[in-house]
Amino acid sequence: GKDIVQVAKAVEISHSGIGKKVCVTKKGTNSSNLYAVYAERTDNVATSGEGKVAVCAGTNGNTTTKPAGQTIPQVLKDFVRGTLLGDGSKNWPTSTGTGASNNDNATAVAKDLVQELTPEEKTIVA
Repeated sequence: GKDIVQVAKAVEISHSGIGKKVCVTKKGTNSSNLYAVYAERTDNVATSGEGKVAVCAGTNGNTTTKPAGQTIPQVLKDFVRGTLLGDGSKNWPTSTGTGASNNDNATAVAKDLVQELTPEEKTIVA
């Protein structure tokens, strides 16, 4: 966890555009189209969830008439602050809460680094 936090901090300082491509939260299917918000624990059940996710690039699952979430997506720096608690002490490599699976955060971050970055950006991260 501490290593990914250091990578995220370095990227934010030197190439913040890269961090905006990794761990981008997704909109839910509710009428308000709000994005998931990073939190210490996933609370994202369709009918009663708060739209909070503890997994990189999570989708807002709240579908109620009282939607939860935010109007802009969160990204890598928000994931580090809200989910990894700023120091990597929680939710690495596996998230906590509804729908957590073994190594889900490590897998999701690796997927974004491979699929969302250009070859040049991958070199910078490496």
